[in-house]
Amino acid sequence: MDKLQLLNNVKLPFAEVLGLKFTAASETRVTAEMVVRPDLCTRPDILHGGAVMAFADTLGAAATVLNLPEGKGTTTIESKTNFVGPAPVGTTVIGETTPIHRGRRTMVWTTRITTTEGKLVAVVTQTQMVL
Repeated sequence: MDKLQLLNNVKLPFAEVLGLKFTAASETRVTAEMVVRPDLCTRPDILHGGAVMAFADTLGAAATVLNLPEGKGTTTIESKTNFVGPAPVGTTVIGETTPIHRGRRTMVWTTRITTTEGKLVAVVTQTQMVL
């Protein structure tokens, strides 16, 4: 089974709530997309910051899982988000996660979230602990 199939076959209930769909996956890059729905928005109808962070957190965790030794798990221990621009309702956002560090005890990932038009929405840096 390839990495993308692996991620799409894992039951991630909150990712399902977000409507997240993985589109590519390897040990050094994970991408996904999500449609901005009204129930994920704040006022005036733009993607809520918490939804942005949850989207990025899911991608960073997924990327870490693809790098874990057999029998290990992961949890997020730190996350920082820079919000750059809005994503209006109806927009599809694209997340791309790439590694800064892939170590034995921690992994650090940067996720860029953009609109399909290429406008930057946010940049998230997160640290995952290997359990």
